[in-house]
Amino acid sequence: MANAGQIVAAIRDMATTKSLSAEEMNDLIKDGILAGLARIFGPNVRAEIDIDDHSGEIEIIVLKRVVEEVEDSSAEISLEKARWDDPTFEVGDVMEIPVDFSEFGRNAVMATKQRIVQRVREEERDRIREEFAHRVGELLSGEVQQVERGKIVVMMNRARDAEAIIPWKDQNPRERFRQGDPIRAVLKKVDETPKGPRLILSRADPLFVEALFRLEVPEIFQGIVEIKERAREVGGRTKIAVWSRDESIDPVGACVGLKGSRVQAVVSELGGERIDIVPWHPDPEVFARRALAPARVSKVISDSERQVITAIVDEDQLSLAIGRNGQNVRLASQLIGWQIDLYGSREWLERGAESTLFARAEEPDEGLETADFPISELKVAPEALAALEAAGYSTFLEIIDLEESDFREIDGLPEEAVGQLVAIIDELTVLEEPESEEGVDEEDAPIPASDEESEREGSRSEEDSAVTALAGSEGSSAETGEDGEGDEESRGD
Repeated sequence: MANAGQIVAAIRDMATTKSLSAEEMNDLIKDGILAGLARIFGPNVRAEIDIDDHSGEIEIIVLKRVVEEVEDSSAEISLEKARWDDPTFEVGDVMEIPVDFSEFGRNAVMATKQRIVQRVREEERDRIREEFAHRVGELLSGEVQQVERGKIVVMMNRARDAEAIIPWKDQNPRERFRQGDPIRAVLKKVDETPKGPRLILSRADPLFVEALFRLEVPEIFQGIVEIKERAREVGGRTKIAVWSRDESIDPVGACVGLKGSRVQAVVSELGGERIDIVPWHPDPEVFARRALAPARVSKVISDSERQVITAIVDEDQLSLAIGRNGQNVRLASQLIGWQIDLYGSREWLERGAESTLFARAEEPDEGLETADFPISELKVAPEALAALEAAGYSTFLEIIDLEESDFREIDGLPEEAVGQLVAIIDELTVLEEPESEEGVDEEDAPIPASDEESEREGSRSEEDSAVTALAGSEGSSAETGEDGEGDEESRGD
């Protein structure tokens, strides 16, 4: 067949560049020829196509069913026309019509070409999708093809046909790349676009740091040491928490390497970005102490309900714990996944230590601080509690202002419970007494309402403080250290 061998050879060369197998290449050729036949005979044409692997010769046979009356000329032929070729044909027989490739006109050749190119692109997209869909988080290498409108277009070393970019938000602002520079990045995700899958790479994601450590630290690659948590502010600082499955292996030492060789390789790739490596711990309080490194923490108190850690450090460690622009405490908070409220020891003491620092709610200076609690804790009969709850009262503060007459109006409340409730309220409520005109001893003199809270705070014992310390403070502030570094006020993120 004229030129058929050359055409097959050209298609084979293209298939080789696209990393297609011989079977896939033959399927492409057959599908393309079938598309060309559809231009000649019609959309429902059926054909048998045989390709000689050695000579490249193509044999094409179109199949048509013999019918009395033709309804679809692409798949059927009339009995009259069939008997022109062979008088023995009957209705229902299949007629084989050989077709020479030279009979393909311009439209048929273009249809064949377009179909083959389309199939090649589809195969290529499927291959890229299958190859990279499960590799998210892996370190990939390539070459900078161009830098356009802030994004870096990368030509991958092992998949040059894959479209890969590093968006501006996933770049390190301290780095500059030019066309032809080698580059490494972590695969962040695979986007589906009208042109096929697009690889989104990143050098700013914390996964990039983790991928670099996996490359440099054999223990991480083998799964002995695991990076449990990571937090990063690109270009500034990174914190990672590591854990070892083998007690005989120090996870931090494995990541640092001999004389810091392993961590230095990672720092060099990150352009000098600082890296803090801390041992992971399941206890939030212990983990918070380690996460605030290099600062030394004096005291840590946790509120598991609100997931708040309150950390107190000495004044000389305050600026170090805060970090530049609050970076250290912010990253530590991201690392442990809890909010960190940071205090200097001086401010902690000025606020009344634990008793006031960790109160759930602080009333204004006027009046007394009253703690609320469920009415189920009152020492009254179960029938009385049921009647109060049925009336819509569930906490002590909701009944504290009720008079004896109000209790009598509650349906189902026993008569003896009314007196008990009034007595309990009187016992738990501190009333102000007017000063007597007659002289009284200083010890017996009533404490003014405005000063009573401070007097109570000053005399409260450690046992009382431990009770109120269960609640965390709403705001976190840290005074500037004596060296002047740090922020005047830092709030834990």
